[in-house]
Amino acid sequence: MVLLGNLSMIGIIVTDPRLNTPMYFFLGNLSIIDLSYSTVIVPKAMVNILSQKKTISFAGCVAQLFLYALFMVTEAFVLAAMAYDLFIAICNPLLYTVCMSRSLCIQLVAGFYLCGWVSSILQISVTFLMSFCASRVIDHFYCDSNSIEKISCSNVFMNKMVSLSLAILIILPTIVVTVVSYMYIVSTVLKIRSSEGRKKAFSTRSSHLGVALYEK
Repeated sequence: MVLLGNLSMIGIIVTDPRLNTPMYFFLGNLSIIDLSYSTVIVPKAMVNILSQKKTISFAGCVAQLFLYALFMVTEAFVLAAMAYDLFIAICNPLLYTVCMSRSLCIQLVAGFYLCGWVSSILQISVTFLMSFCASRVIDHFYCDSNSIEKISCSNVFMNKMVSLSLAILIILPTIVVTVVSYMYIVSTVLKIRSSEGRKKAFSTRSSHLGVALYEK
């Protein structure tokens, strides 16, 4: 269902010229990220469920952790960008074409992936510099830093500090941008005197709010 839903969304956005807007550009990238999440975790998890030999190579574990962290950080930035896009569209519509040009949106998404790549490198660097005990059985269906820390014989303080720092520097600001943007959006919509206008504004933007709340 996830695969079909995201592929359908990407196909519709790419083929319909009417959806050539910043909001759908970001939504298309969000679908790609969601699809990538599934590709990173689900295939190997299904193999482990159906197979008697439930193992993953060291390189495979590194790749899985790297890609998961990459897409998680990138997704947070894309959701914040979508909230800001809606903020500009509703609160400053006259500046919309200037603030949310196609080239700027492409540069933003490229920057989001770069930030995700850098944060992933930092995360896996501190994670796999740890030494591990005799038992290397991960009590989880995919490799993540918390599961790997449980089988480590090293002090995990540095790993915890890096994870906390990344959360403070990356995840927290994106949540703040999203929440503040929606506060301004709701405030602006409530100031619309026409009930029909308020209803239209909420109905056209409620889908993104649902996506943002679900992903967060």
